[in-house]
Amino acid sequence: MKHNPINTASFFFTTTPLPCPYLPDREERRVVTELVGRDAASLHDTLSLAGYRRSHNIAYAPACPDCDACKAVRVVAGGFKRTQSHRRVWKLNAGLKGVEAVAQATEEHYALFAAYQSARHGEGEMAKMDYLDYLALIEDTPVDTFLVEFRDPVLGLVAVCLVDRIRNGLSAVYSFFDPACAKRSLGTFMILWLLRRAKELGLDHVYLGFFIEDCPKMCYKTGFQPLQGITPQGWRRVTKKKQQT
Repeated sequence: MKHNPINTASFFFTTTPLPCPYLPDREERRVVTELVGRDAASLHDTLSLAGYRRSHNIAYAPACPDCDACKAVRVVAGGFKRTQSHRRVWKLNAGLKGVEAVAQATEEHYALFAAYQSARHGEGEMAKMDYLDYLALIEDTPVDTFLVEFRDPVLGLVAVCLVDRIRNGLSAVYSFFDPACAKRSLGTFMILWLLRRAKELGLDHVYLGFFIEDCPKMCYKTGFQPLQGITPQGWRRVTKKKQQT
């Protein structure tokens, strides 16, 4: 009989309603489960393929009763081709070196993380995180997780990406960068780097978290095609929204 990790003491819960962090005047609920025990990695793989995301040792997915705008998305690595804009970003950051490292927090990383939160998300909950909170974000993982450090030959560390390895791809858990380098489009560059790395490893997808069509902060994700979003019918193509004239 084939082993199914979801059948081995996996309990799912729904959270209480909270204000939606993405859309105004809406509430958010999630279905969550712990990733624990010897089957944590297998369960994480299975749930990732079903549109769940990971934070610490928790896997979660949207469960909002009156809204289905939020969906997990992934890029088909083998079908991805850089646009002219992507090529400009890649050329602009040609001097950056991406190095994979153990998922271990450092003071250097935290200083960059704190600067990023203060500049980009000053009103958010993550801006209140101290070093121990950051350490938990990076190291509290029951699955195969690593960091990618991006260093400039002059400026030193300018960006970091926390990544999970799953069965068929790489999952970008969280990334941050030097706000002084905002014009270098480092968020886009890190995705381009992960797509190249996935191809090198023979992996099919790069998972980019959740996407909401009407959330301007998430629109950049549709620039990475072919993009797929999870639906009740499985993964389906997500196309770039046409601008109204």
